[in-house]
Amino acid sequence: SYSSAASYTDSSDDEVSPREKQQTNSKGSSNFCVKNIKQAEFGRREIEIAEQDMSALISLRKRAQGEKPLAGAKIVGCTHITAQTAVLIETLCALGAQCRWSACNIYSTQNEVAAALAEAGVAVFAWKGESEDDFWWCIDRCVNMDGWQANMILDDGGDLTHWVYKKYPNVFKKIRGIVEESVTGVHRLYQLSKAGKLCVPAMNVNDSVTKQKFDNLYCCRESILDGLKRTTDVMFGGKQVVVCGYGEVGKGCCAALKALGAIVYITEIDPICALQACMDGFRVVKLNEVIRQVDVVITCTGNKNVVTREHLDRMKNSCIVCNMGHSNTEIDVTSLRTPELTWERVRSQVDHVIWPDGKRVVLLAEGRLLNLSCSTVPTFVLSITATTQALALIELYNAPEGRYKQDVYLLPKKMDEYVASLHLPSFDAHLTELTDDQAKYLGLNKNGPFKPNYYRY
Repeated sequence: SYSSAASYTDSSDDEVSPREKQQTNSKGSSNFCVKNIKQAEFGRREIEIAEQDMSALISLRKRAQGEKPLAGAKIVGCTHITAQTAVLIETLCALGAQCRWSACNIYSTQNEVAAALAEAGVAVFAWKGESEDDFWWCIDRCVNMDGWQANMILDDGGDLTHWVYKKYPNVFKKIRGIVEESVTGVHRLYQLSKAGKLCVPAMNVNDSVTKQKFDNLYCCRESILDGLKRTTDVMFGGKQVVVCGYGEVGKGCCAALKALGAIVYITEIDPICALQACMDGFRVVKLNEVIRQVDVVITCTGNKNVVTREHLDRMKNSCIVCNMGHSNTEIDVTSLRTPELTWERVRSQVDHVIWPDGKRVVLLAEGRLLNLSCSTVPTFVLSITATTQALALIELYNAPEGRYKQDVYLLPKKMDEYVASLHLPSFDAHLTELTDDQAKYLGLNKNGPFKPNYYRY
């Protein structure tokens, strides 16, 4: 099965752990740890292909390259390492930053891309198929480096922030800003803030309009089917699917599933999201009510233990179970690792968990993020998020003393609008301009921001 973003290699190809290998790039540096540095050329081609669909990020790179707004920034990052994030990392380097990078997901790293970054001089520690121990080792190698101390954090999921906070409190206190892009990571930041333990300003990129209304919605709408098809070849017409959570991610997944003729049920805790689901034509149910009859279960809540062992025990034979939320906590996978159940790896990222009576449940990516673990995500929509992240880093790094206190902030509206405007030329879209009279009537500046902060798009 040819899956996970043109990766020619699987973690099983080579039994020697990258941690055991001595590798150097063409400049003689060994300040990285990747699967195979020899794949750099193929990875470079992947990055160049991604750049073609990330014109806004490239135009930001060109505009700001002269003034180097990130000169002196030492950014430690933990995100998915794909061709698209490589374009972001290289943009940050072009704007003057020094970067050290690890992966926020043990399955989503494109080995060739990691090799290309290492060849270009980025200290990257990541490979596809890391163990839990490897995962934390890579994060530690990024942070713990003699003569180099991070002053900015770019995180996806909060693991890196958590590690620095716990293990390197002195480094954490000197960080100038944290940029976080996932529901899970943002939740952890607000917990720290509430407990009075957040001693640095943080930018919640997840809830900026350009992340939430584009990446969470459109990215999932286009990648959910891709991940399911590549792993299971499932036919969706007439299948019964339950989607847990009707936030932006759930909305995107449901739109795609409904379009292919699936019968979709929703579970929700929030009456507002539940009412939206009802108005969009979906049945809102409790998981217990439909668990025996559904063919596919998809979690997108950002919560934990949404699908429990009890649910898994009651599923019908060959039910497909997968997760579209960031973390791997939504499906209680640990409860399946018991002696009476047999695990059978049928292809990359696909396990059949077999009950004593012969019933099988098809578990994808061991409950981790389906689209980034099993397929690819659309480059264009990631350009929107990456541009937002870059601007958030520039804003926090260059903010005058006192502008941002020790708290969690949303991206200024003007920046959200700027990110969106950078992407409009791709569609040959032409914005209407307000006349002076119209601007006065609406009480707006002609150049924006065009909506108040409380506006819901």
